[in-house]
Amino acid sequence: MTSSLARRTVLAAGAAGLVGAAAGPAAAAQRSAAALIVHNAQVFTGLPGARRVEAVAVGHDGRILATGRGRDLRRLAGRGTEIVDARGATVMSGIHDGHVHPLSAGDRSLRPSLEGAETTVEELLAILTGFLQDTPGQEPEGWLVVSDWNPIGLLPHGTLPHHSLLDALPTRRPVALIGGDGHNIWVNARALEIAGITAATPDPVGGKIVKGPDGQPSGVLKDDAQPLVTRHIPEPGKAELVAACARVLAQAAACGVTTMMDALVGQNELALYRALADAGSLPQRIVPAIRIDADLVKDPKAALAHARGLRHSFRDVPGLRFGTIKVFLDGVIEYPAQTAALLAPYLDGSGHPTDNRGELYATGEEYGRLTGVFNRAGWQMHAHGLGDRAVRTALDGYAYARRTTGLRGARNTVAHLQLVDPADLRRFAALDVVACMQLQWAAQDTWTMEALLPYIGPERHRWMYPARSLERHGARLSGGSDWPVDPLQVWNQIRTAIDRTGAEGEGPLYRELEGLSRTSTLRMHTHGTAWQLRMDRLTGTVRPGLAADLIVLDRDVTKCPVADISDTRVELTLVGGRVVHDAHSSAGRAAAARLDRATAAPRPSARAAVHGGRHRACGHDDDRP
Repeated sequence: MTSSLARRTVLAAGAAGLVGAAAGPAAAAQRSAAALIVHNAQVFTGLPGARRVEAVAVGHDGRILATGRGRDLRRLAGRGTEIVDARGATVMSGIHDGHVHPLSAGDRSLRPSLEGAETTVEELLAILTGFLQDTPGQEPEGWLVVSDWNPIGLLPHGTLPHHSLLDALPTRRPVALIGGDGHNIWVNARALEIAGITAATPDPVGGKIVKGPDGQPSGVLKDDAQPLVTRHIPEPGKAELVAACARVLAQAAACGVTTMMDALVGQNELALYRALADAGSLPQRIVPAIRIDADLVKDPKAALAHARGLRHSFRDVPGLRFGTIKVFLDGVIEYPAQTAALLAPYLDGSGHPTDNRGELYATGEEYGRLTGVFNRAGWQMHAHGLGDRAVRTALDGYAYARRTTGLRGARNTVAHLQLVDPADLRRFAALDVVACMQLQWAAQDTWTMEALLPYIGPERHRWMYPARSLERHGARLSGGSDWPVDPLQVWNQIRTAIDRTGAEGEGPLYRELEGLSRTSTLRMHTHGTAWQLRMDRLTGTVRPGLAADLIVLDRDVTKCPVADISDTRVELTLVGGRVVHDAHSSAGRAAAARLDRATAAPRPSARAAVHGGRHRACGHDDDRP
């Protein structure tokens, strides 16, 4: 059951509805207190054991004035107060995305996209030929760069990408297919030539140039080998990129996202955030996680100097909150990439162990020394830990840092947690480590089943995304989307954390063992992430004194059928009391229309590796024709 907001502005004292008659200076002061009152709502405060709340008042300072019953908040309404009737729908804290790449989403929106499709080689070449025809006059130097390539998407399954396949295209142009996971790129021979990549080119630290049995490069580059090619690809114009990023940030606001941790930031990204802020196009609070690459991990003092330099250069950008460091500890787990670091080797698909345990980009001691230096300086760490060996390495590093510094409460984090050894579950709470999970991936589909189960076996597979087990062992959970690895699909993400199936899953992924309650799921995507980002005293719950980072939905997500959560629409989004999305404004309708277009094209059920998509954005129903 959905509802549409009823809104009005109080024009005079004593008006009908919430406004009570009053007179005199004291009453006038009361009438001017509230800028906005939302009533007739089901308010999810996010506070344990909170009493029922049906109304929220927001002050002119952008903070929550009061919560409670509608009739008790009448005294806060006065001349100019906007009154919103939620008609029984949920009001709650805005969604806090604890691991996302919004600027990358803007950049990708400027390129043609393969949408994570599974195709035969012939079908893929036909699609790419169409993209070439759409960009005439660029022979022979103009790059064809295509987003959202599916690294396991060649049919029949097991077909491996090679530059010779792309070389069959009717072009002399360099061609690059960017993996939807951000961990893989596939290029043709011309691109390899431009990049100077040969059989003699060594793998860079933290990356791999995939080579064939003959020792020649195949055209696939992984992780930190990708810049060998991408640094030769022309960047879009600054104005074009700023406009694209402004559009996708508006889409995020339309999904109810009020805070984001950008999980991969350097000089260029921070300069782009400055341009967005200058243009008035930065609706969310942004926590930039400054990336420390594999070389700097081994030199903690230089790494700290690097981070401090960036913070100093961009400290004046409004909306940015510095203090987080990002490190990749491994890659991705699915076949054929298999660069996630595992405690036991991958299997060959027939149940036999191989000699591959994936890639580990730092030891526990190295990561611990780095963590200690940053924690002492007041920074927190955010580790990409996807395989069980990488997760253990992150925890070993945090334990090492705690022993050597004696510090507590840094709120260090491990992200993704696709596979966790059960022996490590209790260590999260013991070390005060936050588990940042992307639970839209926790469903049965090609990526969790065909591309993974045969290669790790059922005993390990059972520990895929062990959300409830972590919660049961006392871990703090936070939520993130990893957009644009996946389409931004906030409400289907929340639904999938509960039923472990989602809108497009082929079945539940250990729902009885690892599915979360509705309350736990809503809390992990609000207060949990606010805690992760050290913002819980500012935002993340609905209580007086906190920032009015609020969303008004079109239904009561606390009670509606779980499957209906996927289709939730956000009627109103506020950040610090300021409306950044109004579904009934022209800008809000435009953002919604862009979301509709983004999900209207045919999409496969498989997701863009490493994890990616049920292809359902913000609850729109028309993601398939």
